[in-house]
Amino acid sequence: QVQLVESGGGLVQPGGSLRLSCAASGMAFSLYVMEWYRQGPGNKRELVARITSSGYTNYAGSVKGRFAISRDNLKNTTYLQMNSLKPDDTAVYYCVGSRIGSRDYWGQGTQVTVSS
Repeated sequence: QVQLVESGGGLVQPGGSLRLSCAASGMAFSLYVMEWYRQGPGNKRELVARITSSGYTNYAGSVKGRFAISRDNLKNTTYLQMNSLKPDDTAVYYCVGSRIGSRDYWGQGTQVTVSS
């Protein structure tokens, strides 16, 4: 049974930092593209960052230069380092694992709130 479990969300002041983690189990983690999505209040779900199995990364324009995605294949974990946070970054953040020929797997989400 595949599970993706996010952690690390919380309340942070504008300009602060958080690191989200996503621990995977029940899947061949190293073969999966790992992504972070978010959905803010009243907004559509959007792709924030992606890292391929070979470590290639790309980012939404709104977070480029502030967020960094990484993965540790030995720990079956992907991370999202978020710096210089803004109120617009407030959202539920979801971890997703995807692979050609397989269904996508989603975590349950973790709330990030940026507020003074």
